Amino acid sequence: GSITTADGSALVKLGNTTVICGVKAELAAPAVDSANKGYIVPNVELPSLCAERFRSGPPGEEAQAASQFIADVIENSQMIVKEDLCIANGKLAWVLYCDIICLDYDGNLLDASVFALLAALKNVQLPLVTINEETGLSEVNFKQKNPLIIRKHPVATSFAIFDDTLLIVDPTAEEEDLATGTVTIVTDEEGRLCSVHKPGGSPLTGAKLQDCISRAITRHKEVKKLIDKVIKSITPK
Repeated sequence: GSITTADGSALVKLGNTTVICGVKAELAAPAVDSANKGYIVPNVELPSLCAERFRSGPPGEEAQAASQFIADVIENSQMIVKEDLCIANGKLAWVLYCDIICLDYDGNLLDASVFALLAALKNVQLPLVTINEETGLSEVNFKQKNPLIIRKHPVATSFAIFDDTLLIVDPTAEEEDLATGTVTIVTDEEGRLCSVHKPGGSPLTGAKLQDCISRAITRHKEVKKLIDKVIKSITPK
């Protein structure tokens, strides 16, 4: 709830990396081929103020790759089912614009982005929308607000790989630059694998990958506890 103008927001600090996520909900007509689905539009921004390596202007490769990664996590984990965002079949649905902006960059952008997204979505309160049958127009009731239905809680855990012998969890920017590769594992609360993101670099043996997955599952429990604790503390009694 750190951005008062957004429908849901969260600020996440992971070491020196600081990421803020704001969710804005708008009404739109569903696509013709998926009349019963809403939309989720994630966007990761790496402005030039967050680190010297980024330039202002159109989104660079890293920002585009991060946005695509977040979109894949939303899709694969089924954290929000798009059918839940539909208000009236073929007529009206919610669009969730999820803007993730890095304020301070010191490595491990993907983990921080996934945490911020999950916490921000859990913070969203949407007003009740009904369609007036006589006029066919939508009516919004701001007095009655409901939280989003979040079906899964994906959490990302990133590792820096050094020649397949050494793995460092939650790498800093310097560790990422020195590493021979990185891997990001996303799991949900049932310990299921939602995504494995490994952009090139040195290969990983099956045993090491299994080790990463079990560490990611352990870390998921810690992160989930933290998020639940914070959300409980800000929920009006």
